[in-house]
Amino acid sequence: MAPCVIFEDDHLLVVDKPAGWNTHAPGPYAGEGIYDWLRHREPRWSALAILHRLDKETSGVLVFGKTPAANRSLTEQFTQHRVRKKYLLLTDREVPKKEFTVKTALVRAGEKYVGRPPHAGAEIAETQFKVGRAVPSPPRRGEDTAPYLCMEASPLTGRTHQIRVHAAEQGFPILGDVLYGGTPATRVFLHAAEISFTHPATGEPVTFGAPASFDVIPQFGGASVLASRKVDGSGGSPGVSPHLFDPGLALRSAVIEPGATNAFRVIHGAADGRPGWYVERLGDFLLSQSEQPLRADQREALARLVKTLGARGAYHKILSRQVRRTTAVEASPQPVLGEAPPERFEIRENGVRFETSFNEGYSVGLFLDQRDNRRRVLTGHIAADFPLFNPQTPDAKSEILNTFAYTCGFSVCAAMAGARTTSLDLSKKYLEWGRRNFTLNGLDPAAHDFIYGDAFDWLRRLAKKGRRFDVVLLDPPTFSQSKASGVFRAEKDFGKLMAAALPLVKPGGILFASTNATDWPPEAFLAGVETAVRQSRRKVLRRHYFPQPPDFPVSRGEPAYLKTVWLQIR
Repeated sequence: MAPCVIFEDDHLLVVDKPAGWNTHAPGPYAGEGIYDWLRHREPRWSALAILHRLDKETSGVLVFGKTPAANRSLTEQFTQHRVRKKYLLLTDREVPKKEFTVKTALVRAGEKYVGRPPHAGAEIAETQFKVGRAVPSPPRRGEDTAPYLCMEASPLTGRTHQIRVHAAEQGFPILGDVLYGGTPATRVFLHAAEISFTHPATGEPVTFGAPASFDVIPQFGGASVLASRKVDGSGGSPGVSPHLFDPGLALRSAVIEPGATNAFRVIHGAADGRPGWYVERLGDFLLSQSEQPLRADQREALARLVKTLGARGAYHKILSRQVRRTTAVEASPQPVLGEAPPERFEIRENGVRFETSFNEGYSVGLFLDQRDNRRRVLTGHIAADFPLFNPQTPDAKSEILNTFAYTCGFSVCAAMAGARTTSLDLSKKYLEWGRRNFTLNGLDPAAHDFIYGDAFDWLRRLAKKGRRFDVVLLDPPTFSQSKASGVFRAEKDFGKLMAAALPLVKPGGILFASTNATDWPPEAFLAGVETAVRQSRRKVLRRHYFPQPPDFPVSRGEPAYLKTVWLQIR
């Protein structure tokens, strides 16, 4: 179960959305919102419907409908204002009264909304506010500072930015809400703490809540999340420290199942407020990456992460644009903090075990940005109403061809799903590594094929032999070179790769195409993929595009680079 889920029955799915995650994707090629991520994650969630929304920077309770009857009932309750919601917010400004109601018309003004006096034909927004208790604020230069106030806000209507506008125009903008004049902070400190309505099936009143963990320090290991204190707005909290809140860790704690996965991206550059710096958790160790040696502030932050995540040590790798001119020793991560890992050590991803190493040069053995796609192979579920394997022949063992297999991560997941795999790669060393990954998961490598050689050469050979596969996986490097085929550049040569692979896809089979060519727009990538299908006189029956997973968040400062698409081919 995804850690963000707090309730599920046959009619409803209720989640605790972290700050920094959209309710739904803002565009067709943007990072998934929590709705998109959930809807395509489990077959039983394929009919999820959005009934209300939270702003990207707002955390808290979000309800999705699972059936048409539930959707109708809850839509009616929202329309008739019979749904009751309670939010908590922090502010560092004075509040005029203990309790009061704000009622205005909201009008859009650029990126913001502004309040206007209610008038005929206007969409009215009404919010009740109540002052909670004072919350200690961080001292500045050793001096005491005025405490924050925890406020309770109950919106009687559901307009965009309603609470944020009303709070700001009453003189107490929300802490962190710089759009509306709030003091800069690690996040917008607004949390949807509670929602109450009539259950669509039972007719009984129900309430779902998620305490505002404004000072949460997530732990990924034993327990799922360790929260030091909770804010309930009623005076039950001994105090919080919002300046310590790490929204990046809160996002990861919402999507990473600690018992199944201990390998994920912890800091993703500018998207997490750290331009040019990337940190991954790999089991008991952290791997830091940037184009320069660690600065003092990064070293301090890395030391805090080691403690927070319970890691045994941390390494740093300097990213080089001249990978082919760098020796394995130069490209390998170097120790920074704590103890050294063994030459080979184990990590977990979706319950699957993989071997990794800090001594093999530029890559450690697994590309974490493909975690969700490997899960799709493992579960046999690509997206809503899009199975990986043909449901008409459930007893037949599927055949999967994994080209550019590297250490065979996709192949291991396919084998665990019951498929027979063929792994093709230009490196004998990595294929041997792949065999060890099979063994690590109790799989017999002898029951599967491992082919050493050039991908283009072997795709032609397999086609001549009449081989056909249920699934063909194409995840080539952006740039590679071989004696047989010469130089491969993804943007220039992906169409040729598709043309070579398509004859191997059975009618009705699946082709997976992926690239991390940063400067290649997703529209152009997809157009090239579909052009190759048409030129091969095949037809796309179904298509689903996925960007990188949520722990690789997409922002203006850190645009998406990974582009992946699943195609069912006739």
